[in-house]
Amino acid sequence: MLSGGCIKKMITESISNWISIFNFEKNTQSLVTGVVVFIGILLLAVIANFIAKKIVLRIVEHFAVKTRSDWDDILVERGVFRRLSHLAPALVIYYSGSLLFINDQAELIIHRLAQIYMLFVGIITIDAFLNSVVDIYNKHDVSRKMPIKSIVQIVKVLIYSLISIIILSIIIGKSPALMIGGLGAMTAVLILVFKDPIMGLVAGIQLSANKMVQIGDWIEMPDYGADGDVIDISLTTVKIQNFDKTISTVPTAALVSEGVKNWRGMSESGGRRIKRAINLDMTSVKFCTNEMLNKFKKFRYLSDYIERKRRELAEYNNKINVDDSELVNGRHMTNIGTFRSYLISYLKDHPEINNNLTLLVRQLDPGPNGIPIEIYVFSRDKVWDSYESIQADIFDHILAIIPEFELRVFQDPTGGDLRALSKTNS
Repeated sequence: MLSGGCIKKMITESISNWISIFNFEKNTQSLVTGVVVFIGILLLAVIANFIAKKIVLRIVEHFAVKTRSDWDDILVERGVFRRLSHLAPALVIYYSGSLLFINDQAELIIHRLAQIYMLFVGIITIDAFLNSVVDIYNKHDVSRKMPIKSIVQIVKVLIYSLISIIILSIIIGKSPALMIGGLGAMTAVLILVFKDPIMGLVAGIQLSANKMVQIGDWIEMPDYGADGDVIDISLTTVKIQNFDKTISTVPTAALVSEGVKNWRGMSESGGRRIKRAINLDMTSVKFCTNEMLNKFKKFRYLSDYIERKRRELAEYNNKINVDDSELVNGRHMTNIGTFRSYLISYLKDHPEINNNLTLLVRQLDPGPNGIPIEIYVFSRDKVWDSYESIQADIFDHILAIIPEFELRVFQDPTGGDLRALSKTNS
């Protein structure tokens, strides 16, 4: 079996014998031989590149499209096979240089350049492959709970660093082990340079391990003007699409170190909270008369309540011998208490309110703006526009029926109120 040296000698002698036909001088003949060898290598590289891209690559892409699986289509879209095809001319140049160049210095240069080129091709191919892994992973539901983009970015940083060290070692002709060993003295500098990626990595691990924030979560971060859905979690940043369709970019570490309001619990629960109060004028609160109670008894949501409450209060007042001639004696129904009972029955019967979750109608502390009656319930529909519509319909109804209980909604005097007062006085 012929060795590499014998093959090189045979090829070189064959080229030299062919060139000697033209009767060149010895120095010129060596130069021409080198040029012919160089052109031959380039020609072989071009042929290898043509075969890899026009034949092999097309066959691979054809079969990838024909298969039912999606992962090979993603590899094609990300250009993994196309980038890998660049290795063909590099391999030809590397091995041809070893076979054809007699000059050891020229052979060394060709080898190093070919190695650097192959490492470059390798790193861009790995980059495309890792991007494909992220795309394939994101097609599964688990990607919303445990995004891997930040982890892949860390892997990329490590690979880029390792390849850079190897390329540098090839250029200076030193062992990569020596280069890596020398990095110990640069640790402090590297920590300073890669401070944000390191903090992002730690924050990303915490976010994933504790399931604090996931892609698709609705979060609020007022300090960063962020209020919307998380669309991307990377090594150093988190992208949030706000409801006005703007994009806010927040440092990943900020989601761990600063306050974040995550609405995922609401999304995963059986409803979305409605918590709003209506302020009633305190001067409109009074005891119910028999005429008022007879009127309220005709309300669908109050008929049973009125009967039950009347019996309960009559039994109590009779038991303690109350003088009914004055309303201040004993217990009596009020318009505001009856109004609250009406709201409870109305909300329990509402088809869009989830009765399995908290349902309250409560009276808050009276203040300068009247008595707040707070509605605290959960709508079944959690979609924003539907939720707002349900909430608006409920309070439209409440505001419309308040006068039926001889109550008034409190609001600060307006220009119309002052004009009406002025006309009355005049």
